[in-house]
Amino acid sequence: MTPTVLAGHLTRPTDARIIALVSAAHFVSHYYILVLPPLFPLVRAEFGVTYVEIGAALTAYNAVSAAMQIPAGFLVDRISARALLVGGVALGAAALAVASAVSAFWVFVAAFAALGLANTVYHPADYALLSHRVSPARIGQAYSIHTFAGILGSAVAPASLLLLAGAFGWRGAFLASAVLGFAVAALLVVAGDVLIDDTTGHGKRVGARCTKGAERDPSRPAAAPAMAGWRLLLRPAILLNFVFFMMLSLANGGVQNYSVVALEALRGTSLGIGNTGLSAYLLLSAIGVLIGGYAVTRTERHDGIAIAGLAASAGAVLALALFDMAAPVLVLVMAAAGLFQGITMPSRDMLVRAVTPRGSFGTVFGFVTTGFNVAGMAAPLIFGWMMDQGHPQAIFVAAAALGAAAIPTVMITRQQGSRR
Repeated sequence: MTPTVLAGHLTRPTDARIIALVSAAHFVSHYYILVLPPLFPLVRAEFGVTYVEIGAALTAYNAVSAAMQIPAGFLVDRISARALLVGGVALGAAALAVASAVSAFWVFVAAFAALGLANTVYHPADYALLSHRVSPARIGQAYSIHTFAGILGSAVAPASLLLLAGAFGWRGAFLASAVLGFAVAALLVVAGDVLIDDTTGHGKRVGARCTKGAERDPSRPAAAPAMAGWRLLLRPAILLNFVFFMMLSLANGGVQNYSVVALEALRGTSLGIGNTGLSAYLLLSAIGVLIGGYAVTRTERHDGIAIAGLAASAGAVLALALFDMAAPVLVLVMAAAGLFQGITMPSRDMLVRAVTPRGSFGTVFGFVTTGFNVAGMAAPLIFGWMMDQGHPQAIFVAAAALGAAAIPTVMITRQQGSRR
């Protein structure tokens, strides 16, 4: 019997091209998330607005992203994921080009709303393309490299934007960011032939057919047209993954955005040491993603990796709340917290994939990653209130508790996946 070859089961060079192209788009998406915050003072001075008013641009960005990402996921599963990804990257670049040129502040805010609309495409399209087009044996590594590229985009954005603004002003920095997006969109068009596929779940087959039926990747459920749309998203396993993404993002938001000021208020830690610890947290988080991507290819117990990573990261963050540490120890503990959190991320993605019917990757990933946007809107209110009330220790306690609270969602998701 001649084995059947799935369209998604491609050679390693083709896998590498797919991962590189999708990861390039993910890099741009995270770079664009941080395009405004480093330049707040310059933009505020130009328009003569308050920090609350300029924050309206970020509010518009997150509100549109949260509202439209699920519809974007539906579209990804019904039309071309590659076309939507190209359109999203190009729209984001165009929005920044407009923002770089306008003189009316309300148009600037509208441009960031358009940037938020562009952002809705990335996660559903990225995960749909990777899930359909990368060989199952390398899908865990694909997810980890994709996540690493996003973290890298966030890491390089502040320094590069400040450098560009120093040379060309904030408008020049925005325009340069737009050029980056247009370049990646062009790359996806010119070199993106490997991304062209039927991502609606019907799966093209090449080669000879097996007389007893076609093989499929056993790590994910078969396509289920009857469960399309909202009915699919209301399944307990999918809802739990939404909660998982939201709590993990809340925990990370607490440490990433408030640890420096919380440590200064709690123990008088200098801003230099606090920022060094935060840098270690972010750097080791990126390295942890790569380690986690390697780990998920060596075992099918992705829940075990996620649970261990969540517990270790929560323990390290809780230690920051409870113990007064010397500067080197503080930096090491924050680095450990970032490392363990990063290790969980590829397993997180594999757990979602395991409970997602083929042909619904865009819909499901678009829904569960909306948890990031919900957390992005809620975290400043929650952790900012704690700081305003004079409870900096609560920042770390809450972040650790949120990370630990995500563990039951992993356990139940694993049970759901096993039953399927």
